[in-house]
Amino acid sequence: MQDQEVHREYANLFEIDRNLDRLVREIDILNYLNPLNIEQEKKRFFTSKFSEDPIFNYRKLKFSIFNLQRQLFSQRLEDIEDEETRKLYHDTIYEYAGLLQCIASVGQKNKFFYNSLRVFGTPQEKDVKNAKFILHFHKEEDAEDMVPRYNADQAQAFFQAFGESYPFKFKIRQSNSITAAAMALNTTKTLVIKKNRKFSDHDLKILSNHEIGVNMLTTFNGLNQPLHIFSHGFANNNLTQAGLAVFSEYMSDSLTLRRMKHLAYRVLAVDSLIKGYSFSDTFDLLYSQYKLNKDTAWSITLRAHRGGGFTKDYQYLSGLKKVYDYYSAGKNMGLLLTGKVSIEDVDLIQKLQEKGLAEKNKFHTHSFHQNKNTNEKLLFMLSNLK
Repeated sequence: MQDQEVHREYANLFEIDRNLDRLVREIDILNYLNPLNIEQEKKRFFTSKFSEDPIFNYRKLKFSIFNLQRQLFSQRLEDIEDEETRKLYHDTIYEYAGLLQCIASVGQKNKFFYNSLRVFGTPQEKDVKNAKFILHFHKEEDAEDMVPRYNADQAQAFFQAFGESYPFKFKIRQSNSITAAAMALNTTKTLVIKKNRKFSDHDLKILSNHEIGVNMLTTFNGLNQPLHIFSHGFANNNLTQAGLAVFSEYMSDSLTLRRMKHLAYRVLAVDSLIKGYSFSDTFDLLYSQYKLNKDTAWSITLRAHRGGGFTKDYQYLSGLKKVYDYYSAGKNMGLLLTGKVSIEDVDLIQKLQEKGLAEKNKFHTHSFHQNKNTNEKLLFMLSNLK
């Protein structure tokens, strides 16, 4: 009865929210951004002794960008009475329009890069300094749990078992057409695992906390909300969501200095895009200057250069710092798990909950219950990032 009263009182808001839910279901940039021919081009790049830039193929669009943008901008936002809520929908619509421009320009180098800049931004000077600060630390020796020993089928079994500790159901499939070791797809509630990869015990621990304990959990918490915008994503949610996922690694004692350095290399790879580096230039920076092995240098370079220059990867490090500071200030972590939301919107989320327009979390991230980090270097590092 109370839900019906809320729907009647905010009928205009719910109508706009339903419209957006229908319109944005196709807008998952990762569906179009991951190249289809990664392994072939990796082989060609290595055979050329890292001199011939890869030429990637991408999925074709299944919808009209123009028609979808027109429908997004036709929403009567003036009918939303509350100014903060109206701004939330306004900003979110503009971000989705920006994502559509990204999707439309995948594979068109300069065009995609500038569209990516508009949506995700680029590393600032302090982000680059933070990355270099991390790289000054001596890397810890690889422990036994760092040795890759499990194939994709074994990893899938592990993730399936880990997922059973949470009361929500998701699908798992394998693919060679992803750039990450694993990734959670919001739209299909699917965890995708890289098929031809070997996984270490450490990989499994990181990925399960990161992809299932946060990325998948916020998807399901968002789906449990009265407003669909929680599951599709608030404007500027990527920085917070990336930070939450890595913070879960820290809290579960999975985060290592080696992993932090990889996040730092991602920042430098994205920064190289701003400097006009080609694929082979960025690879050379990581492989020759920073002495990464060729597979790791390839993977980080691919993540940054896919589509024509994807700038999002710098957000993992800056997002981690932002979430760490939020947690250290004793603030409510639960508000950040209500869906695909941003730290900047926590006050609005509380107001929506008070009005009956948002629910308290149905699911909770296990790693956030207790700080299990035992690495003093990481604590020092996170406390001193700018």
